[in-house]
Amino acid sequence: MLELVDRELPAVEAGEVRVQIAVSGVNPTDWKSRAGSGTSAEVDPEQVPNQDGAGVVDAIGLGVTRFAVGDRVWVRDSAFQRPTGTAAEYTVLPDHLVNPLPDGVSFDVGASLGIPALTAHRALTARESGPARLSPGSLVGTTVLVAGGAGAVGHAAIQLAVWAGATVITTVSSPEKADLAAAAGAHHIVNYRTEDVVARVKQLAPRGVEVIVEVNPLANMADDVAVVARGGTVAIYVSGEPDAIPVPARASMTKNVRLQFVLTYTTSEVEKSNAVAAVTAAAAAGALEVGDDHGLPLVRFVLAETAAAHAAVESGAVGKVLIDVAGL
Repeated sequence: MLELVDRELPAVEAGEVRVQIAVSGVNPTDWKSRAGSGTSAEVDPEQVPNQDGAGVVDAIGLGVTRFAVGDRVWVRDSAFQRPTGTAAEYTVLPDHLVNPLPDGVSFDVGASLGIPALTAHRALTARESGPARLSPGSLVGTTVLVAGGAGAVGHAAIQLAVWAGATVITTVSSPEKADLAAAAGAHHIVNYRTEDVVARVKQLAPRGVEVIVEVNPLANMADDVAVVARGGTVAIYVSGEPDAIPVPARASMTKNVRLQFVLTYTTSEVEKSNAVAAVTAAAAAGALEVGDDHGLPLVRFVLAETAAAHAAVESGAVGKVLIDVAGL
């Protein structure tokens, strides 16, 4: 159960940074972590939810040299194996989980980066012959297919791929979501409810797509293998239910297809470092904007409504759910 409580201002130890949170971002992983196995259990210590957020450095611990009090920052993995999530006025984190928020980048963007953009970056760089870190021009000549381009990860994948120079095809389920994907920058949009996805993608990319960012492999794996290029990669960040995914083995083998599952929490330090650097650069370039005009509507709550914010994400709210914590 989520409830609002008052706590003492958390102390800052060596190597830590205390951040005053302006905006906290809510992701599906946040409510799923709370649900766990579906059985009730006492949490000790009490858990503050939410992985992502943005705000201002309030205090720094001994040995921290990357930040000064007053710096604008975005944070990641705040509640992963620690109780210090971003649904709080202040959170204390190891300094490597805190990242500079570039000048001109809003707290809304900063709170929307962590899970979605870092996941998208890993998916886009999972190809063996592709770049390890995205940058302008690094995906020129590459065609990317993003399944579910109206979701938060899909939205970030479209934006990052376009920023890196790729041609982006995305699938959506409605004209309204097609408008969102177009606003994000997708070059080609396929409505999977009214169009033959395989035929349309093959028409757009006769030699196949090099990278597929896949949210629903249970439904899409056969189509993915049909349209992926030889030596291409299907990067999967949600398995769906049930967990078992039927894979066309012979067709995958013939094309030397790589299946890369992605969980941003447990990517390697090199992969995470590359993702953080690229995402920060893309945000500084204005490539990861959020809001109606950029294809990711914002659904806002205040801190006392955190439970309602989680319920909105669980019920499939279209866009990005944000919690306004402090008026910085």
